[in-house]
Amino acid sequence: MQDYLLKGLLLSFVLYLGLILLARKNYRAVYLLSGFYAGLSFLLSLFFLLFHGSSQAAVFPLGLPGTGAHFRIDSLSAFFLLVVNLAAFMASLYGLGYGSHFAEQQRILPFYILFLGSMNMVLLAADMFSFLFFWELMSLSSWALVMSSHKEKETAEAGFIYLLMAVLGTFALLFSMSLLASHSGTFSFEGMSKAALPSKSASVVFALALFGAGSKAGLVPLHAWLPRAHPAAPSHVSALMSGVMTKVAVYGFLRIVFDLLRTQEKWWSYLLLVIAGVSMIAGVLYALMQHDLKRLLAYHTIENIGIVFVGIGLAMAFKTYGMVAASALSFSASLFHVLNHSIFKNLLFLGAGSIQSSTGSRDMEKLGGLVSKMPYTAFAFLIGSMAICALPPLNGFVSEWLLMQSILLSPQLPSWGLKFLVPSIGAFLALSAALAASCFIKVYGITFLGRPRSMSAMAATETDRWSLLALYFLAFLCLLWGVFPAPVLHLLGPAVGLLSGGEYFNLSGKPFYEPLSLTIDRNAYNGLFLILLLGGFSLCVLFMVLGKASPYTRKTPAWDCGYPENSPFCQYTAGSYAQPIRKVFGPAFFAAKEKVVCLSPWLPKPARIFLRLHDLAWEYGYLPVARTIDRWSAKINILQFLTVRRYLVLVFVTLVVLLLSLALMLQ
Repeated sequence: MQDYLLKGLLLSFVLYLGLILLARKNYRAVYLLSGFYAGLSFLLSLFFLLFHGSSQAAVFPLGLPGTGAHFRIDSLSAFFLLVVNLAAFMASLYGLGYGSHFAEQQRILPFYILFLGSMNMVLLAADMFSFLFFWELMSLSSWALVMSSHKEKETAEAGFIYLLMAVLGTFALLFSMSLLASHSGTFSFEGMSKAALPSKSASVVFALALFGAGSKAGLVPLHAWLPRAHPAAPSHVSALMSGVMTKVAVYGFLRIVFDLLRTQEKWWSYLLLVIAGVSMIAGVLYALMQHDLKRLLAYHTIENIGIVFVGIGLAMAFKTYGMVAASALSFSASLFHVLNHSIFKNLLFLGAGSIQSSTGSRDMEKLGGLVSKMPYTAFAFLIGSMAICALPPLNGFVSEWLLMQSILLSPQLPSWGLKFLVPSIGAFLALSAALAASCFIKVYGITFLGRPRSMSAMAATETDRWSLLALYFLAFLCLLWGVFPAPVLHLLGPAVGLLSGGEYFNLSGKPFYEPLSLTIDRNAYNGLFLILLLGGFSLCVLFMVLGKASPYTRKTPAWDCGYPENSPFCQYTAGSYAQPIRKVFGPAFFAAKEKVVCLSPWLPKPARIFLRLHDLAWEYGYLPVARTIDRWSAKINILQFLTVRRYLVLVFVTLVVLLLSLALMLQ
């Protein structure tokens, strides 16, 4: 079969690199052309999914000597290419307007181009060397984007933590693939997939892949870098890192565990479900405590990655027990949520970037009243908020509904452990959806409603037209895929078949407006009927109100809650909204410590509350290791200041020790 689609995608990467020459001259031209190349790659991957069933491969005389660089596109990589390039197109479109607000475009654009290109190449790589090379290029280019505002202390710390976790994750993937290569005798993915690994070796590969990909995706407890690095980057880069780069990590895990390993142990699904369930709850609870808008969205990425891995864990459990149809349903839910999250998370991050550009702040406590200042941004952000809360008829609801349908199949599993564990994960999923709704009620209410809490919020103006175009296109996709999900599920069917072992749901013969049901004798979802029902109900309410309402208008002061002072600081704050949930979950999840200081009644000073929350994974897992490394680095640092004579002695002693060690090993 001709490999013209694969060569077209590889050519797009070369064209991406050519844009670096324009980075210092015209940022608008770079964003236009990068958006064009992303759109071209999107169309090529879409064409492959629609009309090509078999994979396409090519080998180039690059990379390792005697091995070459292997590239391949199949249904799994094509689906993730579609996810990456759709988001990249939207980010580039947004960058046309956002670039005028950001002064450091010359520092951003070269690495932005490398970032987009390397993500594409990770998905096309088909050998160990190429995959790890472009994986590391993706990490380094995104680190450079995080460090674009390097003069800020928080940004420098975020960049250091991100780089450290990226290096550790790459080492884990290197060891994982090296073990596969040692058993197969080749570095190509095709050869690795044919090797039969012993049970212990396969478990080591799985654990290393979970660590390497999970650290990039943001699974708990490997998440410490994510809420620090994502907010530090420019907003359109944050949208790509949170909505797309984490999905490339999901792809890496799926490629290793379900394509290269081929067989899975039964206990793997237990571990994956527990980690994913904890990630869901921890992510949304940490998000509820945040005041920084982009940091809050970054924590919600942890929650949604947990949802994706719940689907993967369920699919693994069903597959190991021979329930292929149930495994296909779980994979469908997981991959659909991958696509949905990339859309509504991009929408929310780009909306947060518009708010920051207009007000100069990400702190919700300094915002408020933006619905009258930025009405178009407010409406688009509302659509994204409803989608991430899994409210029908938007796309976030459909993927979580499918996941819940697969959870309802868990009683058919023969393992009693899974019979108890999976319903518990289902309860976690329902709880995370409720907490996410609570969180975004806070976000939207504090940010857009009420009165402005600062002069910058009072002076805010609507964002530019390019940014609004990107926001509304993403909002339209949230609604379109929520009302008509069947064509999208049909599109990802071949990828589901590759992962589940050949079983997937072929929806090509059904009209796109029919109710969606992927299981027998189960409830169906009809997005079109639902939106018509909601629209009709809203019209009925509107006519009733207009018909019964008085023709007279009465103006009266708003209820002041017992505080007659006309001050915006008497409104609800983000902290006060989250206080009841913090009381319930704070001691267990955050080791929260709260102190209220009330002065004497006759002293005209306000009461104060002092609150401290702790990231337990960071403080007890990462910080001690970082301090130990820093302490030993300071001791070893003395080696930089030796004289030439002492360096020669050190080299001689090292050589003697190595020769003695070699002699002892040969005996």
